[in-house]
Amino acid sequence: MTDSLKMAALDQTDLTVLSALAQDSLTKLDQVEYDSKRGRVTLTLNRYVWEKKGALRRFFAPKERRLSALNIDRVTAARRKGMEAAATGGVLSLLAITFSDSGEDHSPSGTITLTFAGNAALALDVECIEAQLTDVGGVWEASRRPRHAGDGLETGEAG
Repeated sequence: MTDSLKMAALDQTDLTVLSALAQDSLTKLDQVEYDSKRGRVTLTLNRYVWEKKGALRRFFAPKERRLSALNIDRVTAARRKGMEAAATGGVLSLLAITFSDSGEDHSPSGTITLTFAGNAALALDVECIEAQLTDVGGVWEASRRPRHAGDGLETGEAG
Protein backbone atom coordinates (compact mmCIF):
# COMPACT_ATOMS: atom_id res chain seq x y z
CA MET A 1 0.00 0.00 0.00
CA THR A 2 2.14 2.85 -1.24
CA ASP A 3 -0.63 5.42 -0.92
CA SER A 4 -1.49 4.60 2.69
CA LEU A 5 -1.92 7.44 5.15
CA LYS A 6 0.28 8.07 8.17
CA MET A 7 -0.23 11.37 9.98
CA ALA A 8 0.69 12.76 13.38
CA ALA A 9 -1.02 15.65 15.15
CA LEU A 10 0.93 17.63 17.73
CA ASP A 11 -1.10 20.85 17.82
CA GLN A 12 -4.61 22.14 17.16
CA THR A 13 -3.94 22.82 13.47
CA ASP A 14 -2.66 19.28 12.91
CA LEU A 15 -5.66 17.89 14.80
CA THR A 16 -8.04 19.80 12.51
CA VAL A 17 -6.44 18.16 9.46
CA LEU A 18 -6.50 14.75 11.14
CA SER A 19 -10.20 15.30 11.95
CA ALA A 20 -10.99 16.02 8.29
CA LEU A 21 -9.18 12.85 7.19
CA ALA A 22 -11.01 10.76 9.80
CA GLN A 23 -14.46 12.26 9.19
CA ASP A 24 -17.11 9.61 8.46
CA SER A 25 -14.96 6.80 9.81
CA LEU A 26 -16.97 3.94 11.25
CA THR A 27 -16.19 1.97 14.39
CA LYS A 28 -17.89 0.02 17.16
CA LEU A 29 -17.49 0.47 20.88
CA ASP A 30 -15.60 -2.83 21.19
CA GLN A 31 -13.01 -1.37 18.76
CA VAL A 32 -12.23 1.48 21.17
CA GLU A 33 -9.55 0.64 23.73
CA TYR A 34 -8.31 2.71 26.66
CA ASP A 35 -5.00 1.67 28.18
CA SER A 36 -4.86 3.82 31.31
CA LYS A 37 -1.38 2.60 32.26
CA ARG A 38 0.08 3.75 28.92
CA GLY A 39 -2.25 6.75 28.69
CA ARG A 40 -3.42 5.72 25.21
CA VAL A 41 -6.78 5.44 23.49
CA THR A 42 -6.86 3.42 20.27
CA LEU A 43 -9.75 3.23 17.82
CA THR A 44 -9.87 0.80 14.93
CA LEU A 45 -11.64 2.59 12.09
CA ASN A 46 -13.16 1.86 8.71
CA ARG A 47 -11.99 5.19 7.29
CA TYR A 48 -13.57 6.83 4.25
CA VAL A 49 -10.75 8.03 1.98
CA TRP A 50 -11.55 11.70 1.45
CA GLU A 51 -8.04 12.55 0.24
CA LYS A 52 -8.20 10.27 -2.81
CA LYS A 53 -8.08 12.24 -6.06
CA GLY A 54 -11.65 12.94 -7.19
CA ALA A 55 -13.28 11.88 -3.89
CA LEU A 56 -15.07 15.22 -3.57
CA ARG A 57 -16.72 15.05 -7.00
CA ARG A 58 -20.50 14.79 -6.91
CA PHE A 59 -20.72 12.12 -9.59
CA PHE A 60 -18.52 9.14 -10.38
CA ALA A 61 -16.24 9.81 -7.44
CA PRO A 62 -13.99 6.93 -6.35
CA LYS A 63 -15.43 5.51 -3.13
CA GLU A 64 -12.93 3.76 -0.90
CA ARG A 65 -12.56 2.77 2.73
CA ARG A 66 -9.42 1.63 4.52
CA LEU A 67 -8.73 -0.10 7.79
CA SER A 68 -7.06 2.53 9.98
CA ALA A 69 -5.94 3.07 13.56
CA LEU A 70 -6.35 6.29 15.50
CA ASN A 71 -4.06 6.52 18.53
CA ILE A 72 -4.34 9.32 21.06
CA ASP A 73 -1.56 9.42 23.63
CA ARG A 74 -0.98 11.28 26.91
CA VAL A 75 -4.56 10.56 28.01
CA THR A 76 -5.18 11.04 31.72
CA ALA A 77 -8.95 10.37 31.77
CA ALA A 78 -11.67 9.23 29.38
CA ARG A 79 -15.43 9.80 29.49
CA ARG A 80 -18.15 8.75 27.08
CA LYS A 81 -21.60 10.20 26.47
CA GLY A 82 -24.60 8.96 24.53
CA MET A 83 -23.12 5.63 23.48
CA GLU A 84 -25.95 3.40 24.72
CA ALA A 85 -26.81 2.17 21.20
CA ALA A 86 -23.13 1.58 20.47
CA ALA A 87 -22.80 -0.49 23.64
CA THR A 88 -25.21 -3.03 22.15
CA GLY A 89 -23.23 -3.44 18.92
CA GLY A 90 -24.29 -0.30 17.06
CA VAL A 91 -21.96 1.50 14.70
CA LEU A 92 -20.39 4.83 15.61
CA SER A 93 -19.84 7.33 12.78
CA LEU A 94 -17.10 9.85 13.56
CA LEU A 95 -18.05 13.44 12.74
CA ALA A 96 -15.19 15.48 14.19
CA ILE A 97 -12.19 15.56 16.50
CA THR A 98 -11.75 18.80 18.42
CA PHE A 99 -9.53 20.18 21.18
CA SER A 100 -10.29 22.63 23.97
CA ASP A 101 -7.41 23.79 26.12
CA SER A 102 -7.47 23.64 29.88
CA GLY A 103 -7.32 27.41 30.19
CA GLU A 104 -4.17 27.26 32.29
CA ASP A 105 -1.47 29.71 31.17
CA HIS A 106 1.20 28.10 29.00
CA SER A 107 -0.19 24.60 29.59
CA PRO A 108 -0.64 22.32 26.58
CA SER A 109 -3.24 20.23 28.45
CA GLY A 110 -6.91 20.09 27.59
CA THR A 111 -9.64 17.83 26.26
CA ILE A 112 -9.80 16.08 22.90
CA THR A 113 -13.42 15.32 22.01
CA LEU A 114 -14.41 12.76 19.40
CA THR A 115 -17.95 13.59 18.30
CA PHE A 116 -20.05 10.85 16.70
CA ALA A 117 -23.41 10.92 14.94
CA GLY A 118 -26.41 10.58 17.24
CA ASN A 119 -25.04 12.94 19.92
CA ALA A 120 -22.45 10.43 21.10
CA ALA A 121 -19.04 11.64 22.23
CA LEU A 122 -15.79 10.48 23.76
CA ALA A 123 -13.98 13.11 25.83
CA LEU A 124 -10.29 12.53 26.54
CA ASP A 125 -8.37 14.66 29.02
CA VAL A 126 -4.81 14.94 27.71
CA GLU A 127 -1.50 16.34 28.90
CA CYS A 128 -0.97 17.65 25.36
CA ILE A 129 -2.05 16.86 21.80
CA GLU A 130 -0.32 13.72 20.55
CA ALA A 131 -2.32 11.70 18.03
CA GLN A 132 -1.63 9.50 15.02
CA LEU A 133 -3.89 8.30 12.20
CA THR A 134 -2.43 5.39 10.26
CA ASP A 135 -3.80 3.12 7.56
CA VAL A 136 -3.00 -0.37 8.80
CA GLY A 137 -4.56 -2.78 6.38
CA GLY A 138 -7.31 -3.64 3.99
CA VAL A 139 -8.69 -1.40 1.28
CA TRP A 140 -12.14 -1.92 -0.19
CA GLU A 141 -14.68 -0.13 -2.35
CA ALA A 142 -17.30 1.70 -0.32
CA SER A 143 -20.92 1.17 -1.30
CA ARG A 144 -21.56 4.93 -1.28
CA ARG A 145 -20.06 8.29 -0.43
CA PRO A 146 -21.02 9.65 3.01
CA ARG A 147 -23.71 12.32 2.83
CA HIS A 148 -23.67 15.70 4.53
CA ALA A 149 -26.24 18.46 4.70
CA GLY A 150 -25.61 20.98 1.94
CA ASP A 151 -23.66 18.72 -0.44
CA GLY A 152 -26.69 18.02 -2.66
CA LEU A 153 -26.65 14.34 -1.72
CA GLU A 154 -28.96 14.40 1.28
CA THR A 155 -31.99 14.09 -1.03
CA GLY A 156 -30.75 10.81 -2.43
CA GLU A 157 -28.93 12.02 -5.56
CA ALA A 158 -26.39 9.57 -6.95
CA GLY A 159 -22.84 10.14 -5.87
